[in-house]
Amino acid sequence: MNNNLVSRFLEERNYDVRISGNGRWIDQKCAFDAVCFVADCIMDYIQSGGSQPFQSPNIWKSEYAITNVQNIFCKPDPLRRTTLDEYNKFFRQPMKMLAAAGVLREDGVVRNTIQFSVANMDILQYIALRERNAFDFLCLYIEKTLKDSGLWDSFETFFDEQTNDALQSLKDTFAAFCIKYTPINTAVEASRIFTKVLNPLACKYHKKGTAKGKISPSMITYDKIIYNQTNWRDDAAGKDKNVARGDFVPVAQTDDEYQYRVSRAIKYLRQFNDKYNDGKSEILDRFSVGEKATHMHHIFPKHRYQEIAEYLENLIALTSGQHLQKAHPNGNTSAIDKDYQYTCLIAKTDSIRKNLMDNHGEPVIYDFADFMYVLDVGLETDYFGALPQYDFGAVLTGIEFNF
Repeated sequence: MNNNLVSRFLEERNYDVRISGNGRWIDQKCAFDAVCFVADCIMDYIQSGGSQPFQSPNIWKSEYAITNVQNIFCKPDPLRRTTLDEYNKFFRQPMKMLAAAGVLREDGVVRNTIQFSVANMDILQYIALRERNAFDFLCLYIEKTLKDSGLWDSFETFFDEQTNDALQSLKDTFAAFCIKYTPINTAVEASRIFTKVLNPLACKYHKKGTAKGKISPSMITYDKIIYNQTNWRDDAAGKDKNVARGDFVPVAQTDDEYQYRVSRAIKYLRQFNDKYNDGKSEILDRFSVGEKATHMHHIFPKHRYQEIAEYLENLIALTSGQHLQKAHPNGNTSAIDKDYQYTCLIAKTDSIRKNLMDNHGEPVIYDFADFMYVLDVGLETDYFGALPQYDFGAVLTGIEFNF
């Protein structure tokens, strides 16, 4: 899965709000990191045997969601009565947005609770895989909806003019549109959604957006559009809290965030390898004969290269023998066999090439630019970032030259 395939998915659908009347095609809780997390929780629920259709509480009451929403977002126990409403919003709003986009499907209402099911598993997994994917999807979806709804020209005008007057004109246009075509009946309510529409696009196009009702003093950056954790009503309100960061944002992460993202990458590679490579090792040698690849190995060790530890492109599926006898000599996970690290890099290059270029219907889980970043960081060079897209011959040459 890549942005071209996501664009194709979106192009097949009409998101004209004038037809749907859906005023909640996006909502306040639909920041990219929250959407990524909710999608991941849905994936885990389905892969753990959860039934469909499901409700929002089925997802946020799962052990996986409860553990990670507290660790990553520094939130109280979701089973506390005082937090139920906010947890429902946190999970339901992204789910309704994903349903409006056609990734999920709404299957009616039972006892005043919306029933959801998965309409497109590949797109859902793409969003769940990493925060940047969720950001890319959101931007493409927002832009397509604005174009389908006849609003895009107004947004383009603001991006061209970048003034407070242009912002006010855009806000007025958006509010009038919402009031005319959706159940939203006040400009105040429309303005809450407006920020979630404008600022991701401003970030994508490196433009100013909106901050505190006015034009932002500088262009919108990723850290300005993460989920606003101060909105939660709990006993810790007012305390400083750590914020969730995407794997493409060069800022520090909490240890819990870091461990979650690394574990998420390991989980998805293991699932992908089990399903589409019959659980085999990505390296064929005497240690792989008759053995399943049960170990997901960091080619560049995570204790030394934390900034690329959560990248699928830095993980390779190995057997236990390959991992503990070859990659880490004598099972010493603090040591790396350089020759075998080279072998891992060559094998991983081939795995990524096949997934991107010689695909037979399996999900595209790798990103060429991310692989180049992993190689530049791990090999301490700037060679790979300048390579043309999908030039795997030059990648192999660069590994040879820089290793």
